[in-house]
Amino acid sequence: MRFTFALPFLAALALPRPAFAQVAVADSGDTGWMILCALLVLLAALPGLMLRYTGGVNVRSALSVMAQGAGVVAAASLTWAIAGYSLTYAPGGDWLGGGANLLLANLGQLRDALTIPESAFVLFQLGLALLAACLMVGAVAERTPIGWWIGFTPLWLLLVYVPVAHAAWGGGWLANLGVMDFAGGLVVHGLAGFSALALALIVGARRDATTAGHAPVLTMAGGALLWVGLSGVIGGWALGATDDAATAILNHHFAACAAALTWALLDKLMGARSSATGILSGALAGIAAISASAALVGTGGAMLIGLIAALICRLGYVIIGRRIDDGAGVFVIHGLGGITGALLLPIFVLPLLGGVGFDANISLTGALVSQVIGVVVVALWAMVGSAIAALIVSVIIPMRVSPQDEADGLDGVQHGQQGWDFR
Repeated sequence: MRFTFALPFLAALALPRPAFAQVAVADSGDTGWMILCALLVLLAALPGLMLRYTGGVNVRSALSVMAQGAGVVAAASLTWAIAGYSLTYAPGGDWLGGGANLLLANLGQLRDALTIPESAFVLFQLGLALLAACLMVGAVAERTPIGWWIGFTPLWLLLVYVPVAHAAWGGGWLANLGVMDFAGGLVVHGLAGFSALALALIVGARRDATTAGHAPVLTMAGGALLWVGLSGVIGGWALGATDDAATAILNHHFAACAAALTWALLDKLMGARSSATGILSGALAGIAAISASAALVGTGGAMLIGLIAALICRLGYVIIGRRIDDGAGVFVIHGLGGITGALLLPIFVLPLLGGVGFDANISLTGALVSQVIGVVVVALWAMVGSAIAALIVSVIIPMRVSPQDEADGLDGVQHGQQGWDFR
């Protein structure tokens, strides 16, 4: 199988950028594809994650969790428009972009070296930023107020997400080091997963973590929307309606299917029942893992990546998940899944395993070393940066609600009053 677009584009991100000729007119097909993929990502971030997390909490906190998701989307969107996009993708240094596109000023008719207008690129990247921010909500559901999330989200986006996205995708120092991440295995899933771990450690366990979610059907519906919506992340990073986009989405689906069945089998082997939520957790772990390499590996490689990710994430759940109260499994599924895929990328890109291979100046050993450095940097940056942002906001707005509010539920229905008080 030939990938006519993925390697040149990846090289443009992961290595010093060559000069490209500017295309005079945007391609309407590629532009339409990017808008569609952006909407799919928004579908994953809004109804997808909101339903998934809402179904997994006590019914007395269900609406509050949905409100938190909406608040995070609003805060992250404005932050991205004001400064996030510019500091990620405007010309700048190794650590941050410049200020040329603050408030989305000076957008080009075309994004450099692409066939799409820069506004379409901004929209797609907005979806990725929202997705990363919204993923964290489920890790500390039922314990944090919406006001804290609205304060935390802009700070996290600028302190944690933007520097990593610029370093990996905006021509920064991770790209120059050779770190490869096709569609967010590190920048979205890994970063959000390790940030969620830091938040879960800081806020502590729920006082009654044994209560099952009130609506598993909603959890399944939200997870299914994520399965579909995350195909927009992977297909969109082909940056055009090409064979590479279709191939990446196929690999996304095959990895998800292999991981879903592997997770169910592991449940049986470990003496538990194979469950609908377990199957879906496996699928999402496979998607997180394949994100780093979806357009660069073959069909068999995608299936194996999904299988390995499910194995590691399921074992991670046994070792870590039961000791840390991350109710939605954000760290185990997205964090471990994302870094697993990033570390497997150099191996499964080899032509022997059906991948596209490396450029002549890149060796397997060098690629592995670069990926390990990238994983360590992203994990540490996510945890330290998230902890700093969380503690700064907590000086003004407490991160954890009172014991009484937690026991009563965060929806805050006031007897004898009209409406809802979202605490």
